[in-house]
Amino acid sequence: MILAKTTAWDIFTNSLIKEEGYKDVLQGLMNTLEIAILGLIIGIAIGTIIAIVKVIPKYKKLPRILEKIADIYVGFFRGTPMIVQLLIGKYILLAKVPIDDVLIAVVIFGLNSGAYVSEIMRSGIQSVDVGQLEAGRALGMSYASTMMRVIIPQAIKNILPTLGNEFIVLVKETSVVSFIAVIDITKAFRSMADATYEYIVPYLMLALIYLIIVMLITVLIKIMERRLKKSDRN
Repeated sequence: MILAKTTAWDIFTNSLIKEEGYKDVLQGLMNTLEIAILGLIIGIAIGTIIAIVKVIPKYKKLPRILEKIADIYVGFFRGTPMIVQLLIGKYILLAKVPIDDVLIAVVIFGLNSGAYVSEIMRSGIQSVDVGQLEAGRALGMSYASTMMRVIIPQAIKNILPTLGNEFIVLVKETSVVSFIAVIDITKAFRSMADATYEYIVPYLMLALIYLIIVMLITVLIKIMERRLKKSDRN
């Protein structure tokens, strides 16, 4: 009697389906997207505030102080690895706080993204014709109102592709959240590989999932760009 040879694919499908590995994969995928999406939203909010702080006139002392604080913030989050930031957040800053590990990851990713988005947003604001700001002020609008209602919307249009790239970076960087015991898709597939000692298929499938997510984000950004260009023509 000849026994059928067990292939790497058979081992993978057995671990994924029969041993219910798909549950960790789905949970990991949800955590990955949640951390990246919420992190980007927080990053855009923080980044916009920092960008405004950096571009406002520095006639008074307070704006100069705020700019120095913003520079320290940006310098820290751009100058240290994401893993280090996660470890500091989990085991030092939030060690005594009863908070879910996924939420910790969301907060740290948001703070990290805010540092990068601030520079992206600043360049977007500066790309808008200064006459737009002057026109708003001439119509009686305050500086803050002109910035939020006139300048920022135009800046976001200009930096949309770059924000899409930032989202892609956040999705891929979620692979490090396992350092604070969060299950993401990388950890889910790594656990399956470690349990079966078969690494080729799980890691190839992991790469394929990341590739699909990135392609979907790219398509979504292109659709948004086309719609924005169409609205500008109209």
